This record gives sequence, C-alpha cells and structure tokens, in this order.
Amino acid sequence: MAASPRIPASERRALLVRAALRVIAERGVAGATTRAIVAEAGMSLASFHYAFRSHDEMMRELIAHVVGQESASVFAVLQPGADIRALLSAGFNAFLDYVIADPGHEQVMQELLQYTMRTPGLEHLAKEQYDSYRGAVTEILVGGAAAAGVTWSRPVHEVARLVVTTTDGVTLAYLADRDEAAARRTLDFAADSIATLAVPIAVREAAQ
Repeated sequence: MAASPRIPASERRALLVRAALRVIAERGVAGATTRAIVAEAGMSLASFHYAFRSHDEMMRELIAHVVGQESASVFAVLQPGADIRALLSAGFNAFLDYVIADPGHEQVMQELLQYTMRTPGLEHLAKEQYDSYRGAVTEILVGGAAAAGVTWSRPVHEVARLVVTTTDGVTLAYLADRDEAAARRTLDFAADSIATLAVPIAVREAAQ
C-alpha cells in the first residue's frame, strides 16, 4: 500500500525506522530487507527511497534513534545541585530502566553490531554505532559534571569510554540472565568507581 504523499519526509523516516526495529527484532538483521521494512511500515518501495538514499542511511538513523532515546532517559534524571555519585547512579539506573522496559531495542543493537562487524563493506557501521554511544555519553558526563559542580580528572572521552564499556557489559548480562538485582548492584559499584574520577571545581581551581 502506497504511503500518502502528504506525510512529511521526517515522519516517513521515523515510521520506517520503527518498522525496521520491529523487523530486526522478529527476523534478525539479515531479514531486514528494504521490502520487509516497507511492508511492515505499510509503505511502498518508492516511499522508502523518498525518505532514505540507501539502506545504510536508514540503519544509521535507526542507531541514532535508539541512542537518542537512551540519552533522553538519562538526561531526564540529571538534577542540578546533586552530587556526582548520585547523578551517576541515577543515570545508570535510568539507562537500565530503558533496557528493561524494551529489551528488544537493545537486542536489535547487539545483533546489528555483530552483523556489521562480520559483513564486508559494513564494518564502518559498527564503528559509527560505538562512536554514537560514546558521543552521547560524553554529552551526559559534561552535563552531569556541570550539574554537580565538578570536573573530570581524566579526559572526558576516556571516562565516556569507561561508561560505555560498563553499560555494554551490564546490558549483555541482563539480556542473557534477566537478573535485574545483579545488574543494579553492578551499576551501583560502577557509580562508586567512576565518581572517584570527579574533582570539585573549587578544588581544581585552587590547585592551579
């Protein structure tokens, strides 16, 4: 069924991305052909090419969509004036809440990563996926530090890599065993550890 030409391109893109998430969750990345995605979205092939220049571009949009939702869930709990340990804990738990609410999204991201790493010509998407993760976390760490009145003792991109490594491991473990309590204990320990990398701005300025 052809989609209405009155639908803006941005809305078509969003509908196709959500359809792609459902298709990958059900059939895997290999089954997420352009035809399967447009059928799920109730659109025509012409509608897909009106919204996206290529299948790769749509996959990039899918990654950005999920990372954006994850980031929004974390930013929503950053309260100015809270100490950095509390903010880290709140952020980690908000992320886990997102994973628990819709594990399928994270399973899609994990499958997409493995598929692109082993498919010749698509390896760049795996790197872009992790660049997106680290970029989003960097913004969160900068915002959290500002809210708590601290600065990071290590370059923020290094702290972001540590956070992504932590959340990635916790996500995989949760998807495998669905042990929420264990996941929250791990994130609590991570918040303790990463908080030690924060220095109050007044202390840093006094030392300079």
